[in-house]
Amino acid sequence: MNQKCDLVCGLPENESELRKLLTPEQYEIVARNGTERPFQNAYWDNHEEGLYVDVVSGEPLFASIDKFDSGTGWPSFTRPVNPEAVRDLADFAHGMIRTEVRSRKANSHLGHVFDDGPEPSGLRYCINSASLRFVPLAKLTEEGYGAYLKLFEG
Repeated sequence: MNQKCDLVCGLPENESELRKLLTPEQYEIVARNGTERPFQNAYWDNHEEGLYVDVVSGEPLFASIDKFDSGTGWPSFTRPVNPEAVRDLADFAHGMIRTEVRSRKANSHLGHVFDDGPEPSGLRYCINSASLRFVPLAKLTEEGYGAYLKLFEG
């Protein structure tokens, strides 16, 4: 999907529209709480500067300046660009106790957050690439995310 948004696109009104918007893998992860394979996803090893947005809504979620190599095979971030953009939920699936991360506007399943990350937050947001769309730094203004350029200054 390469949808151009003015910060946040209109959300799909029903499951049928969501299925049309996403690939089968994206749908399985975003809508059915799936997990993609480690080291075999689009952004685990992406080192380009830019913004990661919700694949459904276009809501800004994470910035490359907060991305780090966790060695897990999934994109990992120390924090969201705006704490209000994500919400945490208790996840007891698979016999584990974890904290699921979902996007606030589209309610997309993103991944999980753990407390074993680096400073400054000590958090590791372990996120599925299929839940994200990457907007390169050079295209932020063109795609309606110009307000986020300040994150990359200095």
